[in-house]
Amino acid sequence: MSAVIETGLETVPGIEAPELSLVVPIFNEEESVGPLIERVMDAMAAYPGAWELVLVDDGSADRTLLTARGYLTRPGLDLKIVELQRNFGQTAAMQAGIDTARGRLIATLDGDLQNDPKDIPTMVQALEERELDLLVGWRKNRKDGLVLRKIPSWCANYLIGRITGVKLHDYGCSLKIYRASVIKQVKLMGEMHRFIPAWVASVVPSSRIGEMEVTHHARRHGTSKYGISRTFRVILDLLSVMFFMRYKARPGHFFGSLGLGTGFLSALILAWLFIEKVIFGEDIGGRPLLILGFMLFLSSVQLITTGILAEMIARTYYRDDAQPNYIVRTVFQNGSA
Repeated sequence: MSAVIETGLETVPGIEAPELSLVVPIFNEEESVGPLIERVMDAMAAYPGAWELVLVDDGSADRTLLTARGYLTRPGLDLKIVELQRNFGQTAAMQAGIDTARGRLIATLDGDLQNDPKDIPTMVQALEERELDLLVGWRKNRKDGLVLRKIPSWCANYLIGRITGVKLHDYGCSLKIYRASVIKQVKLMGEMHRFIPAWVASVVPSSRIGEMEVTHHARRHGTSKYGISRTFRVILDLLSVMFFMRYKARPGHFFGSLGLGTGFLSALILAWLFIEKVIFGEDIGGRPLLILGFMLFLSSVQLITTGILAEMIARTYYRDDAQPNYIVRTVFQNGSA
């Protein structure tokens, strides 16, 4: 019998926690969600431990949710469906699924049938044998368009690896295996799901992050939710990642360093102009250098003040860090009274 939990993401009493949770964000995938569930069940049939499937409906406007709910009565399937109140984006949907997951290990994959669930048992085994906290899928033979998908992805992977120091071939692959105790320490924000390995590297050594070749299929149903425009978003997000990785807990150091630097230049310029005026008797009233010196001084004051405000905001953020970045409308759970 299926049950509807109206109050949020609590664990249903009396149900033993599974070993592995499969988290799948879905958005307008009515043609894919049914075959996806069938593939997951087929792939996990021989898995030795208990597992659950967590589908997160990210405000779909088609029959995705209705189709998924039809599987709540499927025998042998531990299924939970999290319905978000509106479309919050893939990162928030993934965060909702991770928060809901009860397994010791968590696997994430896309709902468009391009990731193959048959890779999951092998990846779980590899994660345990290699003693990793995160194992990332590598779509070596990616079945996507060259110009709109592959080339932007190659550029993004190179930039992310150079800036974050986490060397992987494929950051964008959604097929990943995590230790729940690690990924639940990371709060995903904005559209930062592309940088999950970098976020994980902020709580564990990068040596505990690995990758593995996985199967990738061409999209059969629907259309991609991403285009060439995501390249520009990746660049902006990458700058944010670089800032958060280095200065998240001390933003005042970032702005303060810039402020001190501009202040030092301002002091040099104004000191030189003072010497020219007092010692050499030069007229400095119309000198562009005087304007530059005062502008640098004002910039220095603004940057240092911004750093102080950023420190205050950071402390407020850490006090309120438990606030989720999504809103759940309903959670559907099978196997409970």
